[in-house]
Amino acid sequence: MVRFAATADAYDRFMGRYSVHLAPSFVDFAHLSAGQRVLDVGCGPGALTTELVKRLGTSLVAAVDPAEQFVAAAAERHPGVEVQVAAAERLPFSDSEFDAALAQLVVHFMEHPVRGLAEMARVTRDRGTVAACVWDHAGKQSPLAPFWDTVQKLDPTAPDESRLAGGHQGHLTELLSEAGLTGVLEEAIPVRVEHDSFVEWWEPFTLGVGPAGAYLTSINIDRQAAVRAGCLATLGSGPFTIQARVWAARGYVKPS
Repeated sequence: MVRFAATADAYDRFMGRYSVHLAPSFVDFAHLSAGQRVLDVGCGPGALTTELVKRLGTSLVAAVDPAEQFVAAAAERHPGVEVQVAAAERLPFSDSEFDAALAQLVVHFMEHPVRGLAEMARVTRDRGTVAACVWDHAGKQSPLAPFWDTVQKLDPTAPDESRLAGGHQGHLTELLSEAGLTGVLEEAIPVRVEHDSFVEWWEPFTLGVGPAGAYLTSINIDRQAAVRAGCLATLGSGPFTIQARVWAARGYVKPS
């Protein structure tokens, strides 16, 4: 999996402002039940972990992330939760330890998505749930779409996130099926986040988090200013609402 170099605070300000709004709907989609033990894969600083703890309790939640600073933050925020440094492709658990394994906004950062999802299935019991979600990058329905649209207008050769794994309709279904899950169902989950001002929306892009932040910090000051001006022209000075959606898919572990 990709290891983020950003601090937990920077990630919270950049993507956490959206992932905390997504987490309740994603957990609803996963159809979890009281008493189940659940693994949060690629937990980051703990947006999904927070929601899982709220619903299931500390003792029934475990989490992993390849970034040590995110693991430290998640562990500090949730004393008693088992949080470890690990990638999805190499989970440090025995077979069938969990009733469900969830990956929120993670599959597109896995080095080997099918292998990562297969590992999630391995540590989940027979007929247990594996669920994942990714922003609809290809459909330009991610919260980063105004940024990437502006970048592409200024530089059509610039990279974006539209081809990342799981970022278009149906791809998560393909990946989960290839990983051996059965009964896979995919749905779109909407996310709405209000921003008080353009400055509040824009500033976290300058922190270098993820592909968008990495692109912005890699270009010169004049090009950065042009991207900012283009985004401002699109969004206005605020307040405004970002309307986004993820593709979410869940499947079930086949009985041995």
